[in-house]
This record gives sequence, structure tokens and C-alpha cells, in this order.
Amino acid sequence: MSANDFQKLAALFPDEVVTHSYVQDIELPDGAGTFALITLDNRLDHSKPTTLGPNTLVELGGVLEALRDRAAKGEIVGVGVTGKPYFLVAGADLSAVKTLKEREHGLWMAQLGHEVYGTLVNLGVPSFAFINGLALGGGLEIALQSTYRTVSTGAGALALPEAFLGLVPGWGGVYILPRLIGPENAVQVMIGNALNNNKTLTGPQAFELGIADAMFEPADFLEQSLAWAAGVISGRTAPDRQNAVDPADPAVAERWAAAVAAGRDVVEAKISNAAPAPGKVLDIMEANRTMTQAESAALECRTLADLMQSDEFRATVYAFLDLVQKRSKRPAGAPDRKLARPVTKVGVVGAGLMASQLALLFARQLKVPVVMTDIDQSRVDKGVAYVHAEVDKLLGKKRISPDAANRTKALVTGSVSKEAFSDADFVIEAVFEELSVKKQVFAEVEAIVSPECILATNTSSLSVTAMAEDLRHPERLVGFHFFNPVAVMPLLEIVRAPKTDDAVLATAFELAKGLKKTAVLVKDAAAFVVNRILLRLMGEVIAAFDEGTPAEVADTALRPMGLPMTPFTLSAMVGLPVAQHVQESLHAAFGDRFPVSQNLQKLIDNGVKSLWVAGPDGAPVLPEETLAILSFGQTPSTGEEVLRRTQDALAEEIGLMLAENVVAGPEDIDLCMILGAGWPMFLGGITPYLDRVGASERVNGKRFHAPGVASAAL
Repeated sequence: MSANDFQKLAALFPDEVVTHSYVQDIELPDGAGTFALITLDNRLDHSKPTTLGPNTLVELGGVLEALRDRAAKGEIVGVGVTGKPYFLVAGADLSAVKTLKEREHGLWMAQLGHEVYGTLVNLGVPSFAFINGLALGGGLEIALQSTYRTVSTGAGALALPEAFLGLVPGWGGVYILPRLIGPENAVQVMIGNALNNNKTLTGPQAFELGIADAMFEPADFLEQSLAWAAGVISGRTAPDRQNAVDPADPAVAERWAAAVAAGRDVVEAKISNAAPAPGKVLDIMEANRTMTQAESAALECRTLADLMQSDEFRATVYAFLDLVQKRSKRPAGAPDRKLARPVTKVGVVGAGLMASQLALLFARQLKVPVVMTDIDQSRVDKGVAYVHAEVDKLLGKKRISPDAANRTKALVTGSVSKEAFSDADFVIEAVFEELSVKKQVFAEVEAIVSPECILATNTSSLSVTAMAEDLRHPERLVGFHFFNPVAVMPLLEIVRAPKTDDAVLATAFELAKGLKKTAVLVKDAAAFVVNRILLRLMGEVIAAFDEGTPAEVADTALRPMGLPMTPFTLSAMVGLPVAQHVQESLHAAFGDRFPVSQNLQKLIDNGVKSLWVAGPDGAPVLPEETLAILSFGQTPSTGEEVLRRTQDALAEEIGLMLAENVVAGPEDIDLCMILGAGWPMFLGGITPYLDRVGASERVNGKRFHAPGVASAAL
């Protein structure tokens, strides 16, 4: 077969943005010979990363076949593959893959990739991948299938994220990687990193693992890579692959089995085995230790074809591609960005943990002066010291340069007087979650700042409208709700009160972009989106517990959702007093849909921080002394009943939120939950999930998504 045999597949995608394969001959230094360099580039669309669709692969396959012929004639001594600036390749074109409705078409796509990469492997001369930038999935597999690899120190986002996306590394990565860098490292890359919010590797990290054989600086990366290739071809240079293993070695076989077992533990801990793809990755890796590469390729193709037809893959594509990659870039309801005002100085009211995190974020990302205030000098000093300590940690991890560290520290100052805000353009409060306290803060700040200064609240549940009531300029107040930890969580709920003006709102969205956060516009309603949904979820589980459902049954009932943590663990992490405080606010706003648990209050009153403690074997147990202070009803539920009850409650709450126009549509609910609460990608967002399990129709009489939209194929 050849790549050209897949023209029938390519013909299904007439609108594909093709990544072309441009070839140039280069005379290698020191007389090493003529070298053919392929540059992968979608020149007709510079705004998009290079991807691998069927037409792209057919063209690349044809180019490689021609180079194989030239190699046989002795015209070239090697072939290299690199990409346009900042990209090698961003992987398979998900926009194309998601449209493959027939299993046979998915199988063709998988086989086409192996056909093309197989040509790269069998050129008759050494092949080289020069990883100059982002290399994901099939893009990284191009490099892995090459004989040798170099990487730029400036390259970022190297990964095999398929387990995260509902697939498996299907073009040889799951076979090559454990042999190249060792089974333990391979499991970390394919499972640990993928299920850790799709974590990626930098160029130096990839080099340290052994994914790349050599590393060079960006300024002359291609020149240095070609010189290195010349050394390899002439025999002067040889890579030192210290992490490479032979799977036939009995000791390696033991390591291999242990690594796979450890990977299965990670899958259980992260997603409760609620999605098939991560387990399939491990199944293939376990099997291919004793397979030939061709046998593994056949297994990869069959598995990919099956997974492409799975609910989880289609759900993930909706969540990842349609929401995180597309909708997040065009926030619904955001005003014209031209209305935004410049922000050259930021004030932060408070110097506690949240305030200090905010100060660090503003200074690092916006690179403008940030001043924190608090009621006494010791608190101010503690806040500034926290920022400096965090900067030092980043420096120690080499995530910032010494110059950047010094500049960031210099930007953050503290004061006990709010007069320090007199020339600020944006002041955000991060004080105690009490309406009267926040109103007093804003009254004091408004007396000092200019009429154009924007005021923002980081409240998680209180009314922004009520905070603005007594202001001389209520139009300047906006909700700017971050999630903890601030540096990590990507969501920012921007809350528009009735009088918030467009210029203030536009500035808030531009700030969010500058802070590298995904902003969603929400209406001023109690607890906004994420906390309202999470508290409804936790409230149902805690209510079932109070009614007499055993703790382990109530807390594990939602396992099929694959949530990042159980409800009781989430309550403990948030802090029981904080969770109770927000629940009380929601109860005041919405009544009995948000019951206030007397058992939870008893735990708080007795200083209990979590229902669970670690038992002798490390498993969570409920101490007898904790049970003794609680009281229960006589109507216990099964786990299935708790799950269904919670699903129905969520469908009801989201239906009400959409009726209240809290957000523009169900897609924004989904985006908020994915980015603000870690809602699993493989569930496709919370509203498609509720459609799929029937809760939407049970409770609201209709789906959140019409057939043919987000969850129709699920």
C-alpha cells in the first residue's frame, strides 16, 4: 500500500486546512552530503497550528515516497522533518476526526498514519526530527518514528495527550516511547501527565527524559540541528540513550508490569475508571512488550477505530475543541474590546492568602505595579513576603529568570493606608466574605481613587448589586471571581451587575486575557455558576448522609461521574466553615433546594475538619468519636439512588439558571464547570452528561441540547 491508496478518505474532507510538506535540499557541513529537509507548514492559514488531516497525511506520504526513491538512487544521505515557527505539529486534526461517523473511516485514518510513518521509518537513510516547537500526539509521534531527534530549549507543549482526549497514541507512540525512555517515564507521559490537566513537557524536560537526542538554543536551532545531523551521518556523533530499554530483558519486563500497574492506579485515582481510553493505552502497552511494531500498530488501529465511535471521545471533542479551544476565545456577551481602558497600576485590598495570590498573578502577567493594603503592618509584610517567597520558588524551578524574579518582586509593595490606591486604575478586594465588610471597603476605596478607577470584587457568592448600592459610581463595580489556587485554575467568572457599564466590563475581559484566564460573563445571582452547582451537588450528598445513608455509600455514589474528588473530600478541601457559609447564603437566596446541614454545623462546632481520617491501611475511615456527635434519619439511600437524585438536582438547578439568564447558554455552564471545577472532559460538559443520563428530560421535560448539537451523538 501507499499513502495514495487513502485518497477515498481524503476526499471526505474537501475543506481541510492542509499542512503542506515543503522540501528543500541542503548541503550538510563538512561534506556530509545532500540532506532533504521537510518543513510542515499550513501557509494559507498562519493563525492556525499545523495539524494532520487525511489530505495532509496523503501529501506527506507522497513526499516521503519520493524521497525514499531518491535515497535509493544515492541522491540524499538523510531526511529531516521540522515545522513552521513555534510548531512541529499539533497532532491529528480533531475537527476532521470528530466527523468520522463510520468505524471503517476511523480505521482508515489510523492505518493512513501508520502507512505514512512507516515510510519515514524505511527511507533507506537516517531520518531526523527537529522539534522546534509544539509537538502533540501525532506530531510528537512523527518525531518518535524518526531515527534521531533534536529539540529546541524554547520548545513547549510536547505531549501524548490522547488518554485525555478519549483516544490512544495510535501512530506508534505507545510502542516506541516505553522502549526509548523506560516504561515508568512512558506511563507518566501518556497517563500521569495526560490525566493531570493535560500537562505537557518543555524542550529541556523532553531532552532529560531521552525523547530527544540533542538540544539547542532557539536562535540557531535549525543550523545546529543540521550540523548535529551531519555528525551523526558521518559517524562522528552518536546519541547516548541512557533511558532506553530492551523489553525482552527479564528485569525490564518486571519494570514494565509494575509501570502498567502503577498507571492503572493513577487512572482509578483520577477518574475512577469512568472512561475507557486511559485503560486502553495501558492495555496496548502491556500487550506490546512482546509484540513486533507491526503487531502493535494493528492493535492501535483497531483500538483507535473503536474509541473514535465512543461516547467519551465525542464528548471530549465537544468539551475540548468546541468549548475550551473555541468558545472560550469568544466570550458570549463581552463588549467591544475597544472600550477597554488601560490598566497601569493595580490595588489589592487585603494581604491574606487569596489577596497575595492575586497580587502575584497581576504582577507576573500584567507587569504593572501592584500594591496590597491591610489593617496593620504585620499583615501587609506577611502578604508581600508570601509573594516574594512564591517568586523565589519559581526561580528555583527555573520557570522564570533572575531578572524576571527581581522585576516581579519590585512591582509588589504593601501599605497600611488605602491612599496608596490614589493612582490605581483597578482595585480588587479579597477580604472576608461578609457583605457589610465589603461595602465598607468599597466606600473607603471610592473616597480615594479617581472617578475612572474600576472596582472589582472577588466574592464567591455575595451580591455584587448590593455591594454597589451605596457607591457614588455603581457603574464602576464588577465581579471578578477567581478560583483557588489562583495560579492554576483557568476560570474567571466576570459578574455584571445591573449598573455595570460596558467600558468597565470590556476592561475586565481584557484584564482576564492579560492574566491568561478564560473569562465567562455571568449575571449577578447568588454563587454565580460553579459554586452554585457544586453546592447543590454537595448538598444532595450531605442530605442523603443526614437521612441515614452510610458515609461510604453517600461519598462514593458519584463515582460514575469520574469527578476529581468525592463530595466529602471537596468539602474538607474548601473548609467546612466556608462550605457551610456559602450554603447558608444559597439557602437564603433559593430556599430548601439548598438545605443547611445540622450535622455539618456540629462538625464545625466540634472543630472537626473532615469526616474522613486515614485508617491503618491508609484507606479513609469515619472515626467513632465523629459519629458520636452526629444524628441521622431513618431513610437511607443506595448509591444508585444518591446518584440519580444528584443528577436530577443538577438538571433542575441548571435549568433554573438558564431560565434566569445567569449565562448565555448551556455551553457556558459546561465551560465554567470544566475550567472552574475540574468537570471531566470525557463527560463532555455537565449539560450533555445530564442529557445523556436522562436527567434533563426527567426533570425539565427537555434536553439542554437539541439533537445534532453538543450531545446528540453521545
